[in-house]
Amino acid sequence: MAPENESKAHFLKTMHAPLKPKIWPECVQHLFEAQVNRTPDAVAAVNEDEQLTYAQLNQRANQLAHYLRRQGVCPEVRVGVCLERGLDLIVSLLAIFKAGGAYVPLDPSYPRGRLAYMLADAEVPVLLTSPTVQQTLPPNPGKVISLQGNTLLHESSENPPSWAIPENLAYVLYTSGSTGQPKGVMISQKSVVAFLHWVQSVFLPEDLAGVCAGTSVNFDLSVFELFGPLSWGGTVILAENVLQLTQLPAIDRVTLINTVPSAMRALLDQVIPPAVRTVNLAGELLTTEVVAAIYHHWKVKSVHDLYGPSEATTYATYAVRAHTGPATIGKALATTTTDVLNQAGYLTSFGEAGELYIGGPQVARGYLQRAAFTAERFVPHPYSSEPGARMYRTGDRVRYQSDGNLEFLGRLDHQVKVRGFRIELGEIEVVLRQQSEIQEAVVVVQEDEEGEKQLVAFVIPVQDLSPDVSNLQRFLRTSLPEYMVPTNFVFLKNFPLTPNGKIDSKALPTAAMSRTNLRTRYVPPRTGQEKLLTEIWCTVLKIDQVGIHDNFFELGGHSLSAIRLISRVQQQWHLDISLKDFFDKPTVAGL
Repeated sequence: MAPENESKAHFLKTMHAPLKPKIWPECVQHLFEAQVNRTPDAVAAVNEDEQLTYAQLNQRANQLAHYLRRQGVCPEVRVGVCLERGLDLIVSLLAIFKAGGAYVPLDPSYPRGRLAYMLADAEVPVLLTSPTVQQTLPPNPGKVISLQGNTLLHESSENPPSWAIPENLAYVLYTSGSTGQPKGVMISQKSVVAFLHWVQSVFLPEDLAGVCAGTSVNFDLSVFELFGPLSWGGTVILAENVLQLTQLPAIDRVTLINTVPSAMRALLDQVIPPAVRTVNLAGELLTTEVVAAIYHHWKVKSVHDLYGPSEATTYATYAVRAHTGPATIGKALATTTTDVLNQAGYLTSFGEAGELYIGGPQVARGYLQRAAFTAERFVPHPYSSEPGARMYRTGDRVRYQSDGNLEFLGRLDHQVKVRGFRIELGEIEVVLRQQSEIQEAVVVVQEDEEGEKQLVAFVIPVQDLSPDVSNLQRFLRTSLPEYMVPTNFVFLKNFPLTPNGKIDSKALPTAAMSRTNLRTRYVPPRTGQEKLLTEIWCTVLKIDQVGIHDNFFELGGHSLSAIRLISRVQQQWHLDISLKDFFDKPTVAGL
């Protein structure tokens, strides 16, 4: 380290020194059981019209934990979890912790091929599922446990003795990978406990009294939504996704919403939940306009701007945003360190851009089965006095402002965030090139006039072929989750190139949404209602023409734009339409 950086390094180390974890409980099991002892009769989790108290949740988790131990689950054993969103999901995650194992979440909505890859890569000896979901799963060589009925009633309801230690694995989350396959991030018990300790130091019990849990357990925001309230005496209020907040029977009990800014913009057009006092937003740039709108429309007490990759256990920095003022991702959590380094590996000056490195007990163990990639991204920490300390290279470009807050400036690679989802564009391109009609493909993110991001695929077809967009999207859905499927396709004869022969993504044309690439025959509206519906669709999708049999999602729609459309339909006809209803029949005729 250069001498001129030594005082600055000392300042940043002092300013962001992580708390020592020795005073904390050893594992998540202890945090939860401590709350059971304090509040056994309090409601721990709510799902529609069903709820469990802390004592009931603990009893069910204990029974499953004892059963799992007899199946060989112990520290470092990975247990797959593929369940619908419900109380059994929370019971299962807690039971795995109590048995000493680590959970590997598997979203039932994922394509069969992607689930098969994750199961094989994680090498799970035990898979927890349900009779309904099990029918759709790929073959698994391990033991499959289908949760149903009263099969666990004979198991002990007493707390099992703790087997896990802080260094043991807590969970493995799969994120998008540039090589064409997702990669598993390994998080230890000490990392989760460090994160939850921060949660308890920042959020009041009133904030966590009713947390809307609408994030899939495949994403790390769910760690806050589930274990934050359960370690602090609050209630988890389950939802299929946060966009269905206004349809929750327990909407009056929601005190905290934890989501992404794009989803929040959609929520602001809906009914105001009366009890919400705190809004957590992460995963995307949070503009001052959105912050001001939340304070104005919802009258909340605080809006938190949170930042953090899965490799740093959910969140690494945060700021309480004011009604006005510059956008910032704030300062490091008390349990993390943040350093901004230039290309030479030296600390940057204030106002100078560089790559963000995260250190402290929340840093992950690495990537499952990817030693080389782990060594590349998790590097020795030059400013830590702890032996063997590492820090994670985020690939995010930031700079320190004069007040010590961090300003996010973008990525240094091809990873993007769309509606809060972390996506490696290379993974989509690899799958697209496997389609027989495609010669070459490049996927980029483009923004519309309102600043909403869309995935756009630019493809060069095989000579004399004219691919059908609907077929391409269906092909991608066999390998990729819905949020990674491009909403628009542009066919080119060749790509623009830079002087050194590389594809010039900045010179690609701006894609406009239209139905011209669809093979579906255009059928005009037949009634006054259908005409009004097509007008609403055109407005939401920002296109000129919609046929009554055109698929909303093949025209570029996604979950957020679907919410906007449903909201307009409900206002027009005063109908109660759920997001699931629309996903089942995403055409004007079907609606």
